[in-house]
Parts: sequence; C-alpha cells; structure tokens
Amino acid sequence: MQHSQHNFRRDQVSSQTRKEIKNSPREVYRPESRMRHPLQLFRAMVYDLLASRELAWRLLVRDISAKYRQSFLGIFWAIIPPVIMAAGFTFAKGSGVVNLGNTELPYPAYVMFSMTLWQTFVEALNGPVQAVTSAKPMLARINFPREALIIAKLGEVFFNFGIKLILIFGLFLWFKIPITWSVILAPVALIHLVLLGTFIGLLLAPMGALYQDFSMGLTLISGLWLFLTPVVYPVPNSGVFGSIVKLNPVTPLLVTTRELATTGVISNPQGFWIASLIAILGLLLAWIIYRLAMPFVVERISS
Repeated sequence: MQHSQHNFRRDQVSSQTRKEIKNSPREVYRPESRMRHPLQLFRAMVYDLLASRELAWRLLVRDISAKYRQSFLGIFWAIIPPVIMAAGFTFAKGSGVVNLGNTELPYPAYVMFSMTLWQTFVEALNGPVQAVTSAKPMLARINFPREALIIAKLGEVFFNFGIKLILIFGLFLWFKIPITWSVILAPVALIHLVLLGTFIGLLLAPMGALYQDFSMGLTLISGLWLFLTPVVYPVPNSGVFGSIVKLNPVTPLLVTTRELATTGVISNPQGFWIASLIAILGLLLAWIIYRLAMPFVVERISS
C-alpha cells in the first residue's frame, strides 16, 4: 500500500514538473538570423532589460562590497587619482616645465574636476568588458539576461561618481566657485558622457570575453586618449592638434559637463548634440550586436 502511494506521489510530482517546464519561457535557437524579425528581437531585448533589474542589483552590491572590503583607504581610492594628477600638473605648470594655457577655473580645480569626469568615462568604457570577462564562469553555467552584467557596471560607475561628488563639493567651497542655475543640467551631459563610454565598451565586450588583448589594449588606448582630451589643458583653438582634440567625441561631452557645472556658458552646443547622438544611437547598435554575439561567445567559452 505504501509502495503504491509512493509511486502515485512520484508520478504526480513528475507530471507537475513536466507541466511547469512546458509552460515556462524558453529560448529557442534557430539557424536563421534574428535580425529577420526585428520586432521580436526588440521585444525580447526590452523584456530581458526589465527582467534583469533584481540580478543587476545583487551583482552591483556584490561588486562594490568586494572592491572596497579589503582596502585600507576604501572609497577614498575614487578621489585620490584626480588629486594626485592635479598636484603633479599644477607643480609642472607653476615651475614652467609645461605651458598649458589659461583656464576659466583655478588650475588645480580645473584638473581635478576634469579628471573626475575623465575617470567616470573610462570606468564606463572598461565596465562592459570587465563585467563579461569576470562573469565567464557564470555565463557558461547559467542562462540569465546578459543585460544584468552591463546594468550592474553602470550602477557601479554612478556609485563611484557619487563618491567623487565629495571632491567636487570641496572644490567649489575651497576655490569659491560660483554656482549657477545651469548646474542642474550638468547631470544630463554627464549621462551622455557615460553612454558614450558604455557604447564603446559594450561594442568590444563580446570579443573582450574571448581575448584578453582587448582589455589590455583599452588600458593603453585610454592613456593616449587622455592627452587628446582637454582634461589638463583648455581646448586648443588652432593647429592640427586642436582639430584632433575637437574631433574627439569625448571633448564636447566632457567640456559641456564641466561648463554647465561651473561657468554656465556652453562653448560648443552643436558638437555636444552630435556627440550625444553618436552615443545614444551607438549604444542601441552596440546592444543589438551584444545580443546577437553573446550566444556564440557563451558557446566558445563553454567548449
């Protein structure tokens, strides 16, 4: 009698499990390209973006805790690099080693503020590659919305910038920088700067998960890119170097963010909107490429 009851329960559980598996959403891979059905692709992208919120939050908390838990200085590492950079260039400028021109802000404040914005851009640039690379074991074992990795890194970028606001507030108080109404628009320009970095990083993320060269190459390129961006010097008005700096898409976004937060006078609104359009449309394109490429990346790292 007990044996028959046990078989009945087992059959009942098996039947219920089969029903749950049948009714659960599944991802079906077909030989044809998903770009043949763009509406279905965008619907799936939006669904996974919304479904990834809770996982992204857990990953964000885990990454921030791991980053600062075993550090003596902790969150102060977010503001030390701009201070050191400003001290070095201020000393070089004051001693006449380099001639960097005049800035609209006191030079130490100019460099620290600009370096804070540059750091935020670089974190957004490296974030997607680092997220996918560090999550390779999880990607190989678990099927989850891949957007959670990118959202978690974006959250970390804005968390770190929140820490850097301590330095920015200190700059405004120490150097008595006047605050204008345009400061409330500065976060909009900052978001566009972050979107540009995320666009480039997301575009490189699938290949970065397969080859470490991309991560190391980004470090080298970022070092050169810094000196092509008006972080430690004002925007040049003439010459070949000035043209290169102005063609740099980071320049109008970083400069506009700095101007909105300080002087309130935007020197290149046209360049800002062009760079913003590149960032937004580029991010959408990179998201599509990321969606299409990640199944092949997971297949490669799983084999």
